Amino acid sequence: MNTLLLPPPSATTTATRFLRHHYTPQPPLSTTPYKHSHLRSSITSLSLSEDDVITPHDTVSPSSNRRYDFSPLLQFLSDHISGDGLTVAGDSTEAQLVDSYRSVPPSLWHYLLKTLTSSSSSPNSISTTYALVDWLHKHNLCFSYEFMYSIFIHSLGGSEMLYEAFLLSQKHDLTPLTYNVLIGACARNDDLEKAVIMMNKMRAEGYQSDFVNYSLIIESLIRNDQIDSGLLERLYDEMVSDAIELDVQLLNDVVLGFTKAGDVNRAMHFLGVIQGNGLTPKTSTVVSIISLLGSLGRAEEAEAVFEEISDGGLRPRTRAYNAVLKAYVNNGGLRDAEWVVNEMERNGVCPDEYTYSLLIEAYGNAGRWESARIVLKEMEANNVKPNSYVFSRILVGYRDRGEWQRLFQVLKEMQKCGVKPDRQFYNVMLDTFGKYNCLDNALLIFERMKDEGIEPDNVTWNTLIDCHCKCGQHDKAEDLFDEMQQRGCSPCVATYNIMINSFGEQERWEGVKGLLRKMKSEGLQPNVITYTTLVDIYGKSGRFMDATDCLEDMRSAGLKPTSTIYNALINAYAQRGLSEDALNAFRIMRSDGLKPSNLALNALINAFCEDRRDVEAFAILRSMKENDLKPDVVTYTTLMKALIRVDKFEEVPGVYEEMILSGCTPDRKARAKLRSALKYMRQRLKSESYSTKPLTRAEY
Repeated sequence: MNTLLLPPPSATTTATRFLRHHYTPQPPLSTTPYKHSHLRSSITSLSLSEDDVITPHDTVSPSSNRRYDFSPLLQFLSDHISGDGLTVAGDSTEAQLVDSYRSVPPSLWHYLLKTLTSSSSSPNSISTTYALVDWLHKHNLCFSYEFMYSIFIHSLGGSEMLYEAFLLSQKHDLTPLTYNVLIGACARNDDLEKAVIMMNKMRAEGYQSDFVNYSLIIESLIRNDQIDSGLLERLYDEMVSDAIELDVQLLNDVVLGFTKAGDVNRAMHFLGVIQGNGLTPKTSTVVSIISLLGSLGRAEEAEAVFEEISDGGLRPRTRAYNAVLKAYVNNGGLRDAEWVVNEMERNGVCPDEYTYSLLIEAYGNAGRWESARIVLKEMEANNVKPNSYVFSRILVGYRDRGEWQRLFQVLKEMQKCGVKPDRQFYNVMLDTFGKYNCLDNALLIFERMKDEGIEPDNVTWNTLIDCHCKCGQHDKAEDLFDEMQQRGCSPCVATYNIMINSFGEQERWEGVKGLLRKMKSEGLQPNVITYTTLVDIYGKSGRFMDATDCLEDMRSAGLKPTSTIYNALINAYAQRGLSEDALNAFRIMRSDGLKPSNLALNALINAFCEDRRDVEAFAILRSMKENDLKPDVVTYTTLMKALIRVDKFEEVPGVYEEMILSGCTPDRKARAKLRSALKYMRQRLKSESYSTKPLTRAEY
């Protein structure tokens, strides 16, 4: 039976409710039997507490066990729905139903609407619910109609019936309340395009959007990883233009949005806005800023924000400490990392698995393996079992320091702790072996991984394919690419980028085009790395027309060329001695608003060097100094090469001396250039000395 049972009120509240409400006896509900239908089986009987659904403003009798049986009403509505979803005129039964339900409080009608919407998504159920709204409005049983109508649309959106919600909204003129409900439903269902369209339409009709909708849209963008700083700025500008009052929830969402977009400066600005308005930011919001600062190597600022949590009366928990700890680990501050862990323990905050893994990573980066082992023992003592991630961080430390042979020691320690390697651990091992050209070991680990039932993912396959490409084993790389697809793992954009580079190095140009076609046919769009790879391989092979076409294709795809892509093109021209083309590419880069880096300027100097244009090369050096760009060892080495090319050996020592005075440490190539210049100078002096020496009597 479709009923809402109201239990008797508790003894402590009965007297109060008698004083607050006026009790009027109501006629009993009809007991006339009704025929069962599909609707009756789709709605379950509901029992709910008076305190859950009744507001202080509802006129409700406090009598015990008051039962509201809605089955007769729902059956009546189901039997009297017209083609447009409204109820047709009824008989005496309808009048009896009106009298029977006149005492039902609005909160129960609202709850019934939500229940009917969420319990069934069939067209009949939705039509019956709409008929209920119309029936209540017709007999003035519940106010207001607009509010009930909005509840119905909101419930449809919450039940992922957005299409039905929009169909329903077309039956009436949209009010500000209905607009806001529809926009919120779109945002909750991650249909941002419709949400934005509705907001624009609402604004065009002179209505103001609800600030809650902006929160929902930002949350949806974050959920779907579609947030970027520019989009968030535009949303904020709209809030300002609409005079939206930003509450603490919306401000927290804005801060979190900027941190997810990687714009820590704007995130910290809005954190200041929250605090400046006397509001308290969420701990999770502050932790997100600390984490971003840490990943950017701004450890001191991360600690300063952390201190604000404590000073503001909030008690930092494990996540906040971990965020600061990560900042110091990324920054190489071992002592500071140890201090953070000590502070945690001093303040009664228990380190978790992630805390210990970060501390182990810090010791690993410092080469203190024994200290890392002590941390492992401490984890066991505190009943925190190390996982595979902890050991993978130790592997990363050894890999980055070139101590790849110690991988087997880590494996042994791992087995001693009873921890089984997972996919991430094996991926790090594969990457380490590939980095140091131990391809046989990499393949053995790959087979062991499969034998243990761990399915390789895209990272696994990409790592294996890439390390074979870098070692020049392109045939094996292609075999692995084919095997990857045969085993049901679809290549991603990164996979295709690796294979495009491999085919380019082999100058298999038709194969490159085939990979691009296959990539697009699978719904994968080339990214910035794809186009950079294409420009690089075409440029190195002297196919400059294809390289410039790639730049145009990139722009057509809505992607902006980066400094890296121009560096590759300038360097390619330089290698061929095409200094004018390199200079033209440099000018285009500047016109695209890109600031020249040392890489681009060094490539341009090299282009002039190859073209024996030393004057222009030194003009670049002057330009670097005037624009506060510090020349590096590559800059000075390339300039020395330019002087040697034009036989100006005597000027080379001066450039070498300037390099040292500027704070650059000469490398092997720089020292070799100086030796070459000095050698030529000695030979020239010896030759000149011999030609001007007077002849002896014997030589006559």
